[in-house]
Amino acid sequence: MNSRGEQGFGRAVRALIALSSALLLMACAHAGTRPDGAASAAVSAPVSAMTFNIRLDLPADGANAWPQRKDLVFALIRHEAPDLLGMQEVLLHQKRDLEAALPEYAMIGAGRDDGREAGEFSPLAWRRDRFDLVRSGTFWLSPTPETPGKAWDAALPRIASWAVLRERRSGELLRVLNTHFDHMGTEARANSAKLIGQWVTSGRDAGLPTIVMGDFNAPTGSEPYRLLADTAATSLSDTRGLSTAAPYGPRGTFTGFRIDTDAPDPIDHIFVSRHFQVDRHAVITQHWGGRLPSDHYPVLAELRVSRP
Repeated sequence: MNSRGEQGFGRAVRALIALSSALLLMACAHAGTRPDGAASAAVSAPVSAMTFNIRLDLPADGANAWPQRKDLVFALIRHEAPDLLGMQEVLLHQKRDLEAALPEYAMIGAGRDDGREAGEFSPLAWRRDRFDLVRSGTFWLSPTPETPGKAWDAALPRIASWAVLRERRSGELLRVLNTHFDHMGTEARANSAKLIGQWVTSGRDAGLPTIVMGDFNAPTGSEPYRLLADTAATSLSDTRGLSTAAPYGPRGTFTGFRIDTDAPDPIDHIFVSRHFQVDRHAVITQHWGGRLPSDHYPVLAELRVSRP
């Protein structure tokens, strides 16, 4: 082969090597590995989760009763547009109002008094254009979780509603739970936290990326909070502490309908398993001339599933 032919052959070989390297890098990126064989993180599209105690409808609330503020609740949810929404203190007619006003959301849940329609719900909702339901359920925070009723020193029956959802574009599965702990029973709150922790680690579909949110009636540092946020035992961490961006808004989440309230600690939390990274965490203080949509601020977290 003459020198000119050798040069052309060399260029062809170098081009082939470059193309092969590029294809290898693309394949590794798609498979979640680096060319040296080490694992890299594949991070999903953001998923926003909100927990919101909307306050049950009590005529005694007067100007803050549900008929006077429900449009504020709807407007806040529409504006924030969370992908996942857990609510507490939702009576049946409030649930129906929410479903009618927010048709873009699908919703599951059961009344805590009978497992059907009686008493407060802790419903879980998700955007129809983002997720499909795989399965769902409700259990009671008690030693007999399949049976309606209160337990330990709780003043009222307490429940948790959960769903396994499939993300439409990626096909990834998420496990999400929404709950409301008792406001009176200290033993009930601690045992409820233990029960939720057991569900996370050994309940159905354990091992999936898991989000646990709700009104825990438990400030940071309390026993129920510590039991849930014990990452070694439950794999859960508080999204507030994980947030890459500085948490936005006040720490406290209960207001009693007073915009000037400054509670020292949150009682509404969003916990996530090790599968997640947290981009942002916010306590939403939206009001209309001092009028609040509920006696709790909603909590919002923007998350990404990070898989090895």
